[in-house]
Amino acid sequence: MTVSVLVPSSLTREAGKREATRKVGTVARAATIFRVDRITVYPDPDGAGDRDDGFVETVLRYATTPPYLRKEVWGERDELAYAGVLPPLHVRSRTGSGPQSSGSSRQGIVTEVGADGRVRVNCGLQHPISLPVPSSMTAPAPGERVTVRVSSREPVRAKLVDEAPPGYAVDAADLDSALARPDAGTTIAASRHGRPLQTSSLDALADRVCGDDGPSYTVAFGAPERGLPEILGVAPGAVGEEGETGRFDLWLNTVPEQGTDVVRTEEALLATLACLNLME
Repeated sequence: MTVSVLVPSSLTREAGKREATRKVGTVARAATIFRVDRITVYPDPDGAGDRDDGFVETVLRYATTPPYLRKEVWGERDELAYAGVLPPLHVRSRTGSGPQSSGSSRQGIVTEVGADGRVRVNCGLQHPISLPVPSSMTAPAPGERVTVRVSSREPVRAKLVDEAPPGYAVDAADLDSALARPDAGTTIAASRHGRPLQTSSLDALADRVCGDDGPSYTVAFGAPERGLPEILGVAPGAVGEEGETGRFDLWLNTVPEQGTDVVRTEEALLATLACLNLME
């Protein structure tokens, strides 16, 4: 089961930096609520505006960084001038243990990879700690998020565990590459030009996106005043249920009969993920 979301680099092109940060925070919060595994930022150079393409990716990465790591990992960056407006994610631990309890799981950032099968990890303790990489794990790269199981804080006893850190991962890729990933599952374009999603079609949709291990899908969103047809350079009338030139499996309108001229990207993301969450 893999749930991926694709958002454009132009997501915040019409907003000031404070509002832009808040907008990205809403995307981060929605992805966390609905257990999205990965958010990919795809380039939209024609709609970029004045903001650097790296803004959305940076704020998404910052939002999913635990508070105890943010200062050391990120320091002072211009993109994060208004990071204080980001909503807390309160990611639920996969183990159910609290971050301060004995045997708790903590998120760490790899700071150094040694030649002896060990890595140094900053996991919010007093100092980075050196840990062996379990044989079941591929050696992580510097900057990669990992999960550390801490059994004692004084003295420090901890180990790397082969367990994905809670929350979403963030990367950047062009749209076609992201849709062609082996774990992309059913590819969905969220657009007001797609087929309206109705309660009567939920069972058929579930049959399409769910496998033995649960739903697996990738859903893409457009930008303010630049929906997916505009970004892809196709006429709105050329899209339909079976996709456009094979790029998507489905085009879905998850806010049928919308009451506003424009549904913002972060609003469409909440509405779409809420509908797709019913597939489980």
